[in-house]
Amino acid sequence: MKIGVVGAGALGLYYGAKLQRAGEDVKFLLRRDYEAVSRHGLQVYSSDGDFHLPILQGFRQAQEMGAVDLVLVGLKTFANHRLVELVQPLVGRHTAILTLQNGLGNEELLAAAFGPERILGGIAFLCCNRGEPGVVHHLGEGRISLGEFAGGRSERAVRLAALFQQAGVPCSAVADLRKARWEKLVWNVPFNGLCALTGKDVTELLQHSPSREEVAALMREVIAGGNAQGLSEPIGGEAFIEKMIQATEKMDHYRPSMMLDRLEGRPLELEAIYGVPLLKAAERGVTMPRVSLLRALLDLGESAKGGARADGLLAETGTPSTH
Repeated sequence: MKIGVVGAGALGLYYGAKLQRAGEDVKFLLRRDYEAVSRHGLQVYSSDGDFHLPILQGFRQAQEMGAVDLVLVGLKTFANHRLVELVQPLVGRHTAILTLQNGLGNEELLAAAFGPERILGGIAFLCCNRGEPGVVHHLGEGRISLGEFAGGRSERAVRLAALFQQAGVPCSAVADLRKARWEKLVWNVPFNGLCALTGKDVTELLQHSPSREEVAALMREVIAGGNAQGLSEPIGGEAFIEKMIQATEKMDHYRPSMMLDRLEGRPLELEAIYGVPLLKAAERGVTMPRVSLLRALLDLGESAKGGARADGLLAETGTPSTH
């Protein structure tokens, strides 16, 4: 299968490398890593076993890549004002587009430009960070849940899940993509935001009892917002929260993507992870005051720097996840 990766940061490089290693024809839109990858290939240090790809098909411009069968989107959502422009040159008659981006609203943006029938969304549970140019550090996890934007568990989604599985990536096709998105937000909203705001990693947050309680309280608000969306079935309450917290306790001193973005002076993905969920919850009569406050505190200082830096980071961004 011909695959084009748009947003070749930690997430895009890792999944693209796994697919190439499994024999797929993968092209990468690169910026920061272009020179290093051209000279030395890509080095992946992984908890599942290190590997090196001596040759990658790297491109500086999307127009050079040509049409592919599948576009894999790992672009940071603060650069979504350029998303359609970057994806357009890769789209042929039968191209499918799978976005693994954080938050809500990404599938809608792509569907408006290319048609809902092309669009799939995926939720990546991946602990992965970038090192020096040409190097990716996979710290753990990696599973993907993917589904059709239009809903239902399609044959296409099942085939794509099998493609990832053959590449050594645990992957499953889901019938309710909206539910999967909101379930991921249950983790993303508290841990990304609180870690970015405090400078503390996930382990430090959970070892501090008041912060641990705030994590759970934020999760309850997100679950209430998600369950108001007419999901196929509700997201579980306290049992789901405990499951999320227990899983996070195994991520030894993990620093989520938004924390790294704040530390490295990049814009934060506030709209997709906070703004759109807050709006969708409000449309269904659900208020999320803790989430709203967290968003407001994170927004301090972001307005001045976000737009100026988004374009410069555009083609190199991806998601060090559990995003």
